[in-house]
Amino acid sequence: MSSDCFAPVRNRLGFGCMRFPVTADGKIDETEVTRMVDRFIEKGFNYFDTAHGYLDGRSETTLRHCLTSRHDRSAYLLADKLSNGFFEKAEDIIPLFDRQLERCGVSYFDYYLMHALNARTYSKYVSADAFRICAGLREEGKIRHLGMSFHDSADVLDRILDEQPGIEFVQLQINYLDWESETVQARKCYETCQKHGKKVIVMEPVKGGTLSQLLPEADSVFDRLEGRMSNAAYALRFVMGLEDVSVILSGMSTPAQVEENTDLFLSSGPLSDEEMKAVDEVRDITLRHGAIACTACRYCTEVCPVGMPVPEIFSLMNSGKEEGYDRITEKTKAGDCLHCGKCEAACPQHLPVRRYLDQAAFRFEK
Repeated sequence: MSSDCFAPVRNRLGFGCMRFPVTADGKIDETEVTRMVDRFIEKGFNYFDTAHGYLDGRSETTLRHCLTSRHDRSAYLLADKLSNGFFEKAEDIIPLFDRQLERCGVSYFDYYLMHALNARTYSKYVSADAFRICAGLREEGKIRHLGMSFHDSADVLDRILDEQPGIEFVQLQINYLDWESETVQARKCYETCQKHGKKVIVMEPVKGGTLSQLLPEADSVFDRLEGRMSNAAYALRFVMGLEDVSVILSGMSTPAQVEENTDLFLSSGPLSDEEMKAVDEVRDITLRHGAIACTACRYCTEVCPVGMPVPEIFSLMNSGKEEGYDRITEKTKAGDCLHCGKCEAACPQHLPVRRYLDQAAFRFEK
């Protein structure tokens, strides 16, 4: 990949569009999103990341209303994805792609990704000829840069990059909690990208908010640091220190988060040695307490036949609290799980979702 592939990206921070604010009646608050988008651009940032399935398909159209219809095309870079659940065969891909362009209100995507590849889904993309078709769209100018997002082992990533040299970049889940994880293999996957000369986009640097809401024991470690910053800031600065990371995505859902994150990227750099030691200690504390490693991506809820609110249940379990369970599970309780396994097949974290739901039912439903 050419070294200037990501040159148009300003200031490395990307706006992840999976967690837009919603109103009390469940609609996306487009007034608030517009404020956030405008402020993000005003402060010198330009990378926006969406997917066809985000927010039940509403993320793309929200970007058309709040971003692409209101700002000059040169003011932003837009990334979208070819997602496994929206095509079955080669003939499905071009109509889906054209629909995405229409929903986003653009004539091309700056970055287009094969979405959430792993050993299982990769075979589907290959059999549907997706890599060749998308390479053709790149030749037509409808895709400027072609990449993939990835959730599997470094060995699988190595094989895919060997077989698909046209892939220009890889989006990886990287954060300090997953850095040495044998499930996520963040470090090993990052090093595999370096081996192949691919730039990296980071997703889940705060692990779906997990690293912003730490246990009191972990919080106290950061409290000892001079110039104490927010927990999320330490997580973001951890990935800032990785030299081959070109974009760091943050799924922002409030104007305050936009302000905090943009200020951080404009004024701060990687962690100091002392801060890195603190991060290592926080990682050990968090792992020792065995928190459920859910990032609230909601891929499980998209396929669950009973509409299980899995991320909310897991968040409550991690908090150590019990109040709020009846409100969260007003429509579907953990004990209603059918044990079909669709959630586990969809989970990028490879979590034993059914086992955790059984534990939740035992704990909260008695």
